[in-house]
Amino acid sequence: MRDATSAAVASAEPLVALQRKPRSLWGDALRRLAANKGALIGVVVFVVILLMAVGAPWLAPFDPVKLNPIDSLQPPSARHWMGTDQFGRDVLSRVIYGSRTSVAMGFVAVAISVTAGSVLGLISGYYLGAADMVVMRLVDVMLAFPGILLALVIIAILGPNLVSAMIAVGISGMPVFIRVVRGSVLTLRETEYIEAARVIGCRNARIIARHILPNALAPIIVLATLGIPSAIISGAALSFLGLGIKPPTPDWGAMLSNGKDFVSSAWWLTTFPGIALLLLVMAINLFGDGLRDALDPRLKL
Repeated sequence: MRDATSAAVASAEPLVALQRKPRSLWGDALRRLAANKGALIGVVVFVVILLMAVGAPWLAPFDPVKLNPIDSLQPPSARHWMGTDQFGRDVLSRVIYGSRTSVAMGFVAVAISVTAGSVLGLISGYYLGAADMVVMRLVDVMLAFPGILLALVIIAILGPNLVSAMIAVGISGMPVFIRVVRGSVLTLRETEYIEAARVIGCRNARIIARHILPNALAPIIVLATLGIPSAIISGAALSFLGLGIKPPTPDWGAMLSNGKDFVSSAWWLTTFPGIALLLLVMAINLFGDGLRDALDPRLKL
């Protein structure tokens, strides 16, 4: 009787295995991402900073732009946890509000890079010919300039403000996305299912939107995630040079610039904005590294 039962169970196992739903690429990626402790730490830190940016009006203990000369250059205390700057403004409040600028800079600039770079990369890689030559020569010209120098040229044309800084950083990051998307398209356009779509009469726009772009999303997402920290640092660098957001609006890069003359006498002016910038960039980098590993098809749980 036991032998018969064991035989029945053994014969049923293959049927159970066949009935299991196959795991999707994105499902496997999510499982690998959830198992990555570094990525989870990055997500937690980023969510905390994001909530701080959203809740700045309720979290900041003081008005971040109100001048109070009597309290100028006060060290960290029970009243001002991160001290005050040379104008008597609370550094903690300015750090909290400054998170808004840095988060917006990173996401908006990368959104510009992803959108414009992906469109040009798709056109270049799919149509080839004259379109490919024009786009790639544009990329060569843009890469001939260092990213920060190209951003400075664009800001000189548009004027120094937050919107101009976002556009400048976004445009300077386009070449990387163009090249990555073009390389993915060159590989995908020669596959059998793309040839089949052409044979049945699908238009080029439909092939690009329905067949090529979805299969090229993984490298685009990873590159965008890893590009956000670079955009944040570039935005902070522009603000440090006085070409980003205009004062008195709080910005971490501008706070570092204003505090550099007081490093020996008021260390808190540069320390706390620098730590905030470090935590934000490190958090997104940890998540980006984890996402890159999770989307690698060669890895398995």
